[in-house]
Amino acid sequence: MSIKIQRLNHAIQEEISMILMKEIKDSNIKFVTITGVDTTNDLSFSKVYYTVLNKEKMVETKEALEKASSFIRTKLAERIDIRHTPELKFIYDTSIAYGEHIEELIEKIKEEDK
Repeated sequence: MSIKIQRLNHAIQEEISMILMKEIKDSNIKFVTITGVDTTNDLSFSKVYYTVLNKEKMVETKEALEKASSFIRTKLAERIDIRHTPELKFIYDTSIAYGEHIEELIEKIKEEDK
């Protein structure tokens, strides 16, 4: 991945976080954390990875993000100076849950060894 794409990913992540915090009125989106962005080399698509504080509202949050995606993309276009703003695809980030699961397994092994 080029440095240009890495910088763009970081900028998109920061701007989406600010937009969600300050400009989105939907309460289902208020407690979303953007964990990463992965943009294609041709800048046509960006996968936006997120986590949610309240796991029970994952479905509502995903629907709210998809509904707000064009608004978020419009705001991104105003803030980031690129010729074509990528389409946004929101994907729930399972890496944190996976990390917690691994941590639990390690703790269980430690307990069994004692």
